[in-house]
Amino acid sequence: MSEVRTGLDVLLERGSTTLAGDRIGLLAHPASVDRTWRHAVPRLQELLGDRLRVLFGPQHGLRGETQDNMIEWAGYRDPRTGLPVHSLYGEHRRPTAAMLEGLDTLVVDLQDVGARYYTFVWTLLLCLEACAAAGKRVVVLDRPNPIGGAMEGNLLDPSFRSFVGLAPIPMRHGATLGELATWLRRWADLDLDLEVIEIRGWRRGMLHDETGLPWVMPSPNMPTLTTALVYPGACLLEGTTLSEGRGTTRPFEIVGAPGLDPDALADLLARHDLPGMVARPVHFQPTFQKHAGELCGGVQVHVTDRAAFQPVRTYVALVAEVRRIDPGRALWRSPPYEYEHEKLPIDILAGGTELREMVDDGGDPGALVDRWHDSLAGFAADLAGDLRYA
Repeated sequence: MSEVRTGLDVLLERGSTTLAGDRIGLLAHPASVDRTWRHAVPRLQELLGDRLRVLFGPQHGLRGETQDNMIEWAGYRDPRTGLPVHSLYGEHRRPTAAMLEGLDTLVVDLQDVGARYYTFVWTLLLCLEACAAAGKRVVVLDRPNPIGGAMEGNLLDPSFRSFVGLAPIPMRHGATLGELATWLRRWADLDLDLEVIEIRGWRRGMLHDETGLPWVMPSPNMPTLTTALVYPGACLLEGTTLSEGRGTTRPFEIVGAPGLDPDALADLLARHDLPGMVARPVHFQPTFQKHAGELCGGVQVHVTDRAAFQPVRTYVALVAEVRRIDPGRALWRSPPYEYEHEKLPIDILAGGTELREMVDDGGDPGALVDRWHDSLAGFAADLAGDLRYA
């Protein structure tokens, strides 16, 4: 097992010299833990004492207690430390000048899962912008991309910017949050004092369970590494009327809806060239969210070869085949979704209209995914100078 150390672990080993004298704010969530499972809040308070002044939480909260996408948790004082906690998901997604007042440095310690739609990277971007405007330093405690360095999908069309995509990165971006921070600073042309405390011992091809690091749910519906592996494709289901498995014990791996024929869907998916997976017919009843309490038919996506598995290709094919076997189904979810009240959720998730139009026209999902390869190559070349790990 590899001896990987996260940015938090490295900072704690160095001691307080990196943050010497600074008054600190910390942006964190439940997965902001060190190698011994201890959370960043008490660890940094031990390191910094009363120089740790304020805490921030992204979507789902500092404690991860908020289930739904559009429920805002209110600010409060952390009962253990007595520090004020500000929500960066709700009324304020960007830190205000008042929130940053009295701080010298914002420390960011968030576990990402490697997908464009996962909102923590966009909370990071808004923090970078706010700190640049306020003259505050940002220190990112880097963490591994749990699903490795592969890239997949398209680049976001800027006219479809939303809180599930604010910059033109791929659906599966293949970078760490620290690498994206330096790329985003350049992309947004920010005059910002930014430091990334790098991971020690991580290689880009490593998945999370090869690091020896604890897996802690970074959000309520990200219970396992397999969830993260399917998520760059499966999150597209949030833009549909299909259940993406929320309210089951296998969110994003299970997909379906009332009246859907599970055997027909599994048979059609088996005809595609979808490496590293098996779609098994299932029946299920979600306990909450879409189709709660209703009997649904669908499939469970089983990842059989993690290196070969292509989540975007798999779930694009899945949505296309649902349309093929049930053309009369109202497939597309209506707004609002993630603060967008006009554009269809599927379009902001997919970063444009191509995917929806292909599905509605009965097109070839594999051909669409193949067409995205050129833009992926361009992004990879642009990102290359910001990569920190082999």
